[in-house]
Amino acid sequence: MSRHALADADRDRLAVADLARLARLAARGDLPKLHDQIARTGGCSNPIHLQGFRTLTHATTGQVLHHYSTQHEPGHRLKVACGNRRASRCPSCARTYSADTYHLIRAGLAGDEPKGIPATVREHPRVFATLTAPSFGPVHNRPDKGVCRCGTDHPDGSPVLGTPLDPDSYDYAHAALWNNHAPDLWRRFTIYLFRTMAKMAGLYQYEFKEQAKLSFGKVAEFQRRGAVHFHAVIRIDGPTGPDSPPPAWATVALLDAAIRAAARRASVPLAAAGHLRSRLLQWGRQVDVRPIGAFGSGEISEQAVASYVAKYATKSAEATQTVDRRIVERHELDRHDLPEHTRRLIEACWDLDPLYPERLLAHWSHMLGFRGHFSSKSPTYSTTLGALRQVRADYRATEARTALRERLLAAGLPDLDELPDTDTLVLAHWVYAGAGNTPGESLLAAAVARELHERRTTDRQELRAQLAGEENPAWTAC
Repeated sequence: MSRHALADADRDRLAVADLARLARLAARGDLPKLHDQIARTGGCSNPIHLQGFRTLTHATTGQVLHHYSTQHEPGHRLKVACGNRRASRCPSCARTYSADTYHLIRAGLAGDEPKGIPATVREHPRVFATLTAPSFGPVHNRPDKGVCRCGTDHPDGSPVLGTPLDPDSYDYAHAALWNNHAPDLWRRFTIYLFRTMAKMAGLYQYEFKEQAKLSFGKVAEFQRRGAVHFHAVIRIDGPTGPDSPPPAWATVALLDAAIRAAARRASVPLAAAGHLRSRLLQWGRQVDVRPIGAFGSGEISEQAVASYVAKYATKSAEATQTVDRRIVERHELDRHDLPEHTRRLIEACWDLDPLYPERLLAHWSHMLGFRGHFSSKSPTYSTTLGALRQVRADYRATEARTALRERLLAAGLPDLDELPDTDTLVLAHWVYAGAGNTPGESLLAAAVARELHERRTTDRQELRAQLAGEENPAWTAC
């Protein structure tokens, strides 16, 4: 039998197994209700299960206005979306996180009045900066000109890309320690950026604070070689933030020069430990700074920057094919089919952990030592992810209250909107009852997530086409 015939037979067996799983779900008799519950989670791959009840009572008369219990739900459980940002763990929740990050970054670039960011922020100096890690040894790559140092023109996606030319001379300890201290290096960079900007503007630091403020939103990305680097939107505002104009001396050229100078100056000293010498952890020589155009007039557009940052907000270290959960014991590595380069980086974390116990290198070995937030921002850059989630929660709460009010009125019970809060009593009790989906539920969740994603994509395309037809300059670059 040919290889293609075997593949077709495998697909047929999988299709039959999937049908059997869905048939078992349908046999339970609660498939429509289960579908509705999964749809409310957005097709979450690993939902949280809750058991409990919620009772709304009229405090004066003791009359029960509404009662909800998970006893009437499929499996006597209520599924709640896990909210994991990692696309490798839950694509559905990761899409929501990515969309929130997109709106957060774009609001800081284009303004969003409902989110408290005026449209005049477009007139502020803004750049998209990339800070990289230093070299830990030569690796296989695809240079813009010529071929790799090994003399081979590697195709895109080749498994050797990012791996060392000579693994025995590659400084794995330096790579793991650099990843681990990268958030500290970023913090020092922001301090030096403020000081450098003040010096270049000919101001004392207190004078700079009275005239301008630096804001940023950043995201971390792993290169194939296993080293993290940062992409950041950096903006100069007036003294009170995005609602105040920056001073006349604040320019993109000044911001560009200050970023490069601060990147060269920032460093994190690392004391000697065991057989390791003392080190000075610094940024790599490649620092990229590009101005951001309001309507695509600069090197890169607001849309492109927001989309790029949102894309990497849901990534971890997938580019290195590492695991996406913590490694509790070192021997667990034998259960994973890891590339040799990635495994050696993880093992370096475990080797270094006794020398730097406060750095929790073994704890973060699945992240190749990196222990920071993948996306973060300064307080005044834009809105917050929490605020965006609260808007959704308020919207859903309003929908639920409206539906409940209509049911109460239809039953001849008091109108919720006319009852003071002191006249209603809520009694609720919830307990954790597990997580995840059965094989059949996983198929249903994947279908729901795919349908929801396709619907949102279509809606966005139609909206963009409509706005572009109206010659709206904010959308012509989408």
